[in-house]
Order: sequence, then C-alpha cells, then structure tokens
Amino acid sequence: MKKVILISIDGMRPDGFLKCGNPFADQLMELGSYTLDARTAFPSVTLPCHLSMFYSVPPERHGITTNLYIPFARPLPSLFDRIAAMKGVSAMYYGWQPLRDVSTPKTLQYSSYIQCTTGEHVDDELTELALERIAKSHPDFVFLYLVDTDKDGHGSGWMSEKYLDTVRRAIECVRRVYEAAGDEYTIVITADHGGHDRGHGTTMAEDMTIPMFFVGDRFTPGKELSDVSILDITPTIADVMEILPEEEWEGKSLANGK
Repeated sequence: MKKVILISIDGMRPDGFLKCGNPFADQLMELGSYTLDARTAFPSVTLPCHLSMFYSVPPERHGITTNLYIPFARPLPSLFDRIAAMKGVSAMYYGWQPLRDVSTPKTLQYSSYIQCTTGEHVDDELTELALERIAKSHPDFVFLYLVDTDKDGHGSGWMSEKYLDTVRRAIECVRRVYEAAGDEYTIVITADHGGHDRGHGTTMAEDMTIPMFFVGDRFTPGKELSDVSILDITPTIADVMEILPEEEWEGKSLANGK
C-alpha cells in the first residue's frame, strides 16, 4: 500500500495562497500538479465540505448541510473505511472538534485533537504531532487539518493582513511536512472552502473556489489541472494507495497512469 498525507487548510482562498508571501507557495506549483480554481461543495461550510471530501459525494447525497453531524440515511464507505478494510493504518490530527466525524469508529489507529481556541498557533502544534507520529510509526494515511486560517478569517476578515499571515504559516507547515516525509509519502494539499468578509457558505466564487496541490510520483511537476472538484480527492488518494474505489464515489482520480 502506497502512503499518502492529506493536508486540509481550512478557508484558504487561492488568492490568499498566492499573496501569503511564503516562497514555498511558488515551489509547490513546481513540485507537483495543481489547480487554483477547483470547486468545493455547497453549502461551502467546513463539515459538509470535508464529508464530501472523504465520501466523494455532494451534500445532497450524504445529507449534512451544516456543521452538525447526523448519521447518514443511506450509509456509504469513506476513504477511511476503505483503508481500514485493506488493513491500512490511518492517523488524524485536527483542531476543530466536529471534524472527528469524518472518520468512523475503528478506522483510526492514531489521533490527536487540540481545540483551535486554546492557542494562537495550533496548526504548528498539530503539524509537530503529525510529524512525530510519521517518524515513529509511518502510518499509511495521515490526515492533517489546519484550522487557524479559518479562525483568523472569521476573526479578522478574509484577505486581511492577519489572515494572509496565517496562510503563510500554514504553508510553512506544509513545507515542514514535505521536507520530512516527501520522499516516503505522496502529499495532497487542499482547502475545504474559501471565504469573504468574515464568513463563507454562499455560492460566491470567493467561497466556492479552492486550490489543490498533488506532490508525488503519480503527478507531473508543474502541471496545471482543470475541471477539478473536491469530490476528486478521495478517488485520487485511493488510486495512489492502490485501493479499489467505491462504486458510489462520484469523483474521479487525478493521478497519472502507473
């Protein structure tokens, strides 16, 4: 089973990524395949978007349209479920409690949670925890959720100086992960949604457009991808990890042929 790290940067707009001032942002677009105009799910809200990310179906199918989780009316296997079925080892590091519901019971071997309001730079702490586990246990799949960007978008406004500085710090976390684990893991970086003013959840382009980056031997360096959806993330990761996709997943793999 090939190894993958998925990093979700909550509320990162493509123009925020470009304007954050971290030199590794430009390097990311050279290291792997990428898009700056992928589509997220509607409503463009954190929990519905992440469930669409991991189940590869829109909210109309999984039924979650707010940040309150309810059990699916029609159960559907997620990426975590398929990895567990293949005896893979998964780890998850997150800074917002409702996100615990993107994984189902008995699909995680390692997990750490730090509430984002407990400190100013929770993303740095979560990244450190993930890197410690990667170095010690080399899990097959690692999900690292960076939350400070969304927190500062709501607090100071999307595209504010504070927000852009937090995006810069998030990209620095990505750099640390790449330099520590990029030889062993394919790394996927995405946002769940964007934002405008001090909120999100609408059909505005600022809320619905997200960047994605795919760094690994199944992706062409410097290639700009087109027609990309948040639904494509799980089929792409399953393809890279050599896991058969679920028939009900609606996205497509973006990986090159083997």
